[in-house]
Amino acid sequence: MIQAHPLSSWAKLFLLALVWGSSFWLIKTGLHTFTPPEVAALRLAVAAAVLAPFAIVRIRRVRRHQWPVLLSIGMTGSLLPAFLFALAQTQIDSGVTGALNALTPLFTLIIGAFIFRQVVTGPTLVGLVVGFVGTLLLVLMSASGEFVVNGYALFVVLATICYGANVNLIRSFLPDQSPLTITGVSLLMVLPVACLYLLGPAEILPKLHGVQAWTSFSAVIVLGVVGTAMALILFNHLVQVANTVFASSVTYLIPVVAMSLGVLDGEIIGVWQFAGMGLILFGVWLANRKPLATADVTPVASEPGQNPLKDE
Repeated sequence: MIQAHPLSSWAKLFLLALVWGSSFWLIKTGLHTFTPPEVAALRLAVAAAVLAPFAIVRIRRVRRHQWPVLLSIGMTGSLLPAFLFALAQTQIDSGVTGALNALTPLFTLIIGAFIFRQVVTGPTLVGLVVGFVGTLLLVLMSASGEFVVNGYALFVVLATICYGANVNLIRSFLPDQSPLTITGVSLLMVLPVACLYLLGPAEILPKLHGVQAWTSFSAVIVLGVVGTAMALILFNHLVQVANTVFASSVTYLIPVVAMSLGVLDGEIIGVWQFAGMGLILFGVWLANRKPLATADVTPVASEPGQNPLKDE
């Protein structure tokens, strides 16, 4: 039976897709002035600061054996992807990055099968193959149709592997914790790394000269506040008022938004890029059409801590 959702839920879904899909353009804008590590560290610091009040009041809910898991989640769900995405976008377009980000659900399935011993079905395997074919097109073909190996795209692939590990860690070891607790506390745990870089090698303030610099700075601030912290709250709310399957369908909309904004910003998207994105999304749909035998699998979005566990 197909469940009907009110217009308000659809509006929130499209708003969420717009926010997360624009994150790649915001990273690109930040890189006009700042280095990849500076963009990543500032983004993490801002997001952690916004979620700190929620995290502090929830620290007592964390059990002793869950602290190492939360540290791992902070690394794989926040710290490493933030740096990897920023580094990748120094050499690849934001639209292509957004399309490659759709690999996250596929790597969630792969890691769940090989490490957490979840059983995969035939459609899942077919979906994985189709998704990787789409990935090869994005990595090996330029917008003009030339064969070009872009190694920086592999940084995005590595980031989606981190997200896949992050989701499996949450599902397997933190079923009793809310997404807000997981995200807020894990961000606080990796915050010292971001702060040490911002207070040390980073040169944020000396670069704030001119309109372009402040535009880049504002983009990174919005990325941290809206693209990470506020989007998480909206996603959790959407899970509560609709359901996880409906909320997770944002995975299919994010690449469309990312590539559309890239085109509006002057990026050239060729036939091969559209074909690659289409194959990845089709593969994600195939892989998630039937759940794993041992777990409920839904497409997961790009930001850390956004998992199908309900909030407290």
